Amino acid sequence: MKLTNNLSREDKKMINSICWRSLNAHCSRVGGQARQMAIGFLWQIMPALNRYYKDQPEKKKEALYRHVQFCNVSNAIYPFLAGLVASMEKENSEVDDFDTSSIVAIKAALMGPLAGIGDSLLFSVVRVIAAGIGISFALQGSILGPILFFLIYNGCTMALRFSLGYVGFISGSSFITNMYQNGTLKILTKCAGILGLIMVGAMTASTVKFTTAISIPIPGGEAVALQSSLDTLFLGLIPLLLTFGCKKLLDKNVNINWIMVGIFVLSLMMAVVHIV
Repeated sequence: MKLTNNLSREDKKMINSICWRSLNAHCSRVGGQARQMAIGFLWQIMPALNRYYKDQPEKKKEALYRHVQFCNVSNAIYPFLAGLVASMEKENSEVDDFDTSSIVAIKAALMGPLAGIGDSLLFSVVRVIAAGIGISFALQGSILGPILFFLIYNGCTMALRFSLGYVGFISGSSFITNMYQNGTLKILTKCAGILGLIMVGAMTASTVKFTTAISIPIPGGEAVALQSSLDTLFLGLIPLLLTFGCKKLLDKNVNINWIMVGIFVLSLMMAVVHIV
């Protein structure tokens, strides 16, 4: 109870709404891999956005756009991130020169650790314990088996869900204030940006594949494979150029479905003429 003593009735109502909405945060995957659960997260924090930006439509539009970017966290841990983000959105609604890029940076920095902790704790510990208890009853032919599994697992996740929602919101306000005052927030934002670029580069190198079959004939000698020469000069050059090309098309508001169709058709054409 001490945790919520300093919260107003409206604060508690908002946090409870966020926690309840987190139950279906994973139901929406609009945008596929590019956005993951972003729309679900946006739906989850809408009570905070509606409350804090009630009279600030432009800031609300910016917040809506902010939260349709990639987001993926273990479902029961979502309320902590949502509570923390809600406290930051509150700061932004009250401070004119608040650095909104820090909100995205905090989300990006916490997504990985929270997902790892949540999945390990809930799936590898709580679920296994609940299943063990339930199975012991089920093997004896008791209906209590599935009932106990349902109650233990969901009871633990619900308790975790609501407690983390309050912890995220309450610790978030002081946490963000201290970081903002001592300059740590700017450092974290910069580090998150660097980490993001590293991850984009790593994903491009590991997931975008392009190998050309073109060989350059050498009079009086063996033909030289163009791919080997390109790899010697710049490993992964063509995949990088393809990625930048797709990014350029997206910046020009070209529909992502048309880009995929274009890549498919271009790949077929190059395969027919033995370029790839």
